[in-house]
This record gives sequence, structure tokens and C-alpha cells, in this order.
Amino acid sequence: MKKFFLFSFLVAFVFTSLLFASDKKFGKKLTLKETTKISDILENPESYLGKKVLVKGEIIDVCENAGCWMNISSGSADQFIKIKVKDGEIVFPVEAKGKTALAEGEVYKIELDHEAAIKYFQHFAEDAGKEFDPKTITGPVTIYQIKGFGAVIKNFK
Repeated sequence: MKKFFLFSFLVAFVFTSLLFASDKKFGKKLTLKETTKISDILENPESYLGKKVLVKGEIIDVCENAGCWMNISSGSADQFIKIKVKDGEIVFPVEAKGKTALAEGEVYKIELDHEAAIKYFQHFAEDAGKEFDPKTITGPVTIYQIKGFGAVIKNFK
């Protein structure tokens, strides 16, 4: 009898959680139906430049200051891409970390000389509340990101 009540409670809890959790939309409505693997973009980023893509993955980091970017991983901590939006246009909530997101936007690149790369990574480290060692930047850097138009965070309250 005790097991029955415990099972009933768990079923009710899961049902209630699902009932109140829903997909939350940010920015423009997603228009693409097929996703592009983040790993494919990172393996051959030049072939995606200027192209509109839809990516899916776990949100591993979000800008803590303005919610103006989020990093989405394709399953491997070292394989992620930054979805960057115009400050204030879309605000990604920090609480979305660990959730699954679909994000649509255009792939672009940023080419930075050594000094600009240090400033860039220092800025994002500060946004994330992390330490940054400028010695880790040894030369010019090319970064590939997605200019975000819209996103959907799955099962987000």
C-alpha cells in the first residue's frame, strides 16, 4: 500500500511538472524545420558563413549581465556555439542553463588581432563571472558565432 501511494505521488508530481512547464519563445518565430549539427558548423564554418541555420542543444552558459548571448552545446563541452543577439532585443534568462534550446540565426565570423582577442575574451569571462588569464591568448583569433533571430527553450517554466 505504501508503494502505491508513493507511485501515485510520483505520477502526480511528474504530471503537474509537465503541465506547468512549456516551451518558451524568444525573438522571431523559427522558420527552418531541419536542424544543422553544431559539430558540422564547427568542422567547416566557412561553408556556413552568411547562411541561416537552426541548431539544437543544451544551453551551457548564458550572459549574466544582459542575457544577450547563450552558448549551446551539441553534447560535448568543447563543442558549442555562441548565439549572440543585439543587447535588449532578446534577453535569454540565466535560469535556462541546462535546458534544451532550438536557436535560429545567421552564421558569421569575427576576426580579432591579439589585443582585440584579449579584450573580447575578457569581456565574456566577466559576463560569465569567470576568471580570465590573458596569457591563454597567443595570437590573432577567428570566432564563429550565430547572430540569433529567434529561439525556443524547451520545457521552461
